[in-house]
Amino acid sequence: MVKNGSVDVERVFIGGGCNRIVNNVSWGACGLVSFGSQNAVSIFCPKAAKILTTLPGHKASVNCTHWLPSSKFAFQATSWEKHYLLSGDAEGAIILWEFSPAEDKWSNVSQLLQSHKKGVTCITAFLTSQTEAIIASTSSDCVVNIWKIVLPSSGSDCTITCLDSLSTGLKPMVTLSLAELPGNPAHFILAMGGLDNKVHLYCGDSTGKFVRACELKGHTDWIRSLDFSLPIETNNLLLVSSSQDKGIRIWKLSLCDLDKKKAENSLAYYIKGPVFVSGSFSYQVSLESLLIGHEDWVYSVEWQPPSSSSSSSCYQPQSILSASMDKTMMIWQPERTTGIWVNVVTVGELSHSALGFYGGHWSPNGDSILAHGYGGSFHLWKNVGDGFDNWKPQKVPSGHFAAVMDIAWGRGGEYLMSVSHDQTTRIFASWKNEGDTWHEIARPQVHGHDMNCLTVIKGKGNYKFVSGADEKVARVFEAPLSFLKTLNHATLNDFEDLQADVQVLGANMSALGLSQKPIYAQAMSERRDGISNEGFETMETIPDAIPSVLTESPIEEQLAWHTLWPESHKLYGHGNEIFSLCCDHQGKLVASSCKAQSASVAEIWLWEVGSWKAVGRLQSHTLTVTRMEFSHDDKYLLAVSRDRHLSLFSTGGEIKYKLVTRQEAHKRIVWACSWNPSGHQFATGSRDKTVKIWAVTSSSSVELLTTLPTFKSSVTALSWNRDGILAVGMESGLIELWNQTSVVVQLDPFMCHVSSVSRLAWRESKDDCGSMELASSGADHCVRVFKVTLV
Repeated sequence: MVKNGSVDVERVFIGGGCNRIVNNVSWGACGLVSFGSQNAVSIFCPKAAKILTTLPGHKASVNCTHWLPSSKFAFQATSWEKHYLLSGDAEGAIILWEFSPAEDKWSNVSQLLQSHKKGVTCITAFLTSQTEAIIASTSSDCVVNIWKIVLPSSGSDCTITCLDSLSTGLKPMVTLSLAELPGNPAHFILAMGGLDNKVHLYCGDSTGKFVRACELKGHTDWIRSLDFSLPIETNNLLLVSSSQDKGIRIWKLSLCDLDKKKAENSLAYYIKGPVFVSGSFSYQVSLESLLIGHEDWVYSVEWQPPSSSSSSSCYQPQSILSASMDKTMMIWQPERTTGIWVNVVTVGELSHSALGFYGGHWSPNGDSILAHGYGGSFHLWKNVGDGFDNWKPQKVPSGHFAAVMDIAWGRGGEYLMSVSHDQTTRIFASWKNEGDTWHEIARPQVHGHDMNCLTVIKGKGNYKFVSGADEKVARVFEAPLSFLKTLNHATLNDFEDLQADVQVLGANMSALGLSQKPIYAQAMSERRDGISNEGFETMETIPDAIPSVLTESPIEEQLAWHTLWPESHKLYGHGNEIFSLCCDHQGKLVASSCKAQSASVAEIWLWEVGSWKAVGRLQSHTLTVTRMEFSHDDKYLLAVSRDRHLSLFSTGGEIKYKLVTRQEAHKRIVWACSWNPSGHQFATGSRDKTVKIWAVTSSSSVELLTTLPTFKSSVTALSWNRDGILAVGMESGLIELWNQTSVVVQLDPFMCHVSSVSRLAWRESKDDCGSMELASSGADHCVRVFKVTLV
């Protein structure tokens, strides 16, 4: 047991998906990618294919992020000691973050005052120097705000000045882009587009107001993305726009010396486009090209980042990346002879899982492209060709894109399994031959209902788990041969004894149903040999759902359909949606509960593993049983409920399943409970912000031993380990480690969740090396693993 010795906590892994929204992702000049994951700003490194950290601070879902400098200004940022990041959320708040690559340290610099009254939809910026930037943001409140930010340098403070606030009428803008006007230093052009199908141009300088210059018509649906190039041939500037009309337009802004009034009456004005004046210069806008090729809404367009050609100038490549809901990203370039813009590269069209891309982004050096998809997933391609285009998929981090509700370690701790309201079950594991890095290695269940709970069967034999969702039936799954072989590659362990008995290679998903049907190894071999296999491929199944054995950490396309587990049983009996599951330590019994508002519905069902028959129905509570857990010797089943009570059931003796005691435990909902592995003591945690330690007496009654000091937030998760450390997770997302009397360590907020912790689970270590692993899940879409070392 931990007395007062110090404990060291290290972050091992973060798994999480991207918020399903446009403008959410930004690739910085520092080489890191930012994205919103519920209320957190997540940072991931494409080279390492891992999420490095999450930034707490937002109180609502993060809608958009933007780096200073972004990949567009990477050619200027080679000597930058610090990088900055802007993030906007669904309540209108915008936060400025500072990142020091040398120290690998993040800090919250400032929150922009006079922010928006509704959700921020886009942030853009233009760097005027290494210490100054012009920022523009737009929101659902139909207002575009423009700021001047002086970044902190040499100990000075950050200053933020609101230059202007532009009203866009009744229709909000959803995309912005800023640029410096060619030949006109310190004068800027702001392009905005939105629900009125027009591109609006505004002119201004770094000190004054922005005034309307002109509007560009041509698109027939919402404008979704805008991006200015850097000046081309000193006097020209290109603007690319994309729309839900499936088209992409390139506009050319040219410096001209025409008088505006004279120009408005000329024929050239109507042929070439509008003319506007900024300062002492005039500019004419004309449509340079119309790009047609996508078959669905084009959500983003972006110029390839410039490369530095000298200390004073840069070269702007004539190359545009577009991402669309038609599941493709395209690279467009003008032909050398005719100058006509054509599609030269298309990626992503073979993906079954993406259901369309919400955005595409260039790497700072232009050799990689990144998309984020409908399912919260990332898709990365790198050009590995030498002198020619050869774009190959690369590894990226992955995870859930909705609240993670439950987690459980594999029977031997080889992997971590999670379920989420994104309607998937996922498995994460450390891939030994890739430097012990964690990856998602399988997606055993893709469902049609939000997932609420799971339990791993702990007995000997093949790997099994039971999951519960917003339906009245619990489902039992058994590991197929393809997963056992993948696990063999990942953990370098030998599972030959299990593989000999498993005949199921994988599973196929019913197109209109919820069941995952087994694919047998014999059927697959017959199919490869050309023997007809009637009924194997029909309209009822997902095409190409072929089980895959993975020899290295997989990409999204492999995970989506090729790693399913077959469903072996359905457990019918509950009257409402399944809410909680647990299994005893011998792997003989599974307990389940459902959402309930009456005593008859709130009963706990017991199922016999193997036969899967209902062998008991335990009545005690009047509302939903929120959490259940068997004692480590399997003598007792503990249950806690929304009715503020705890119940203790015996699972042996003459009457096999009997209510031993029921008593009020807390003043509010009891969310969590956990047994002490070394005895008949347990902890309960509640919305009343308390954790209580209880003991089972010799007469099988329950007595209160102690109540820990009141926490700052509701207690939502508990887990007790063999070293006497009790992990406490809270609604605020914070995690603390306690012994029975005092706090051992409070985890850094930058390591913790930013929303409610749903579950904590210690990994049962087979060796006594002084270190343990703690897994956590939360409403911020993240699964986390920490290494806890006793010093």
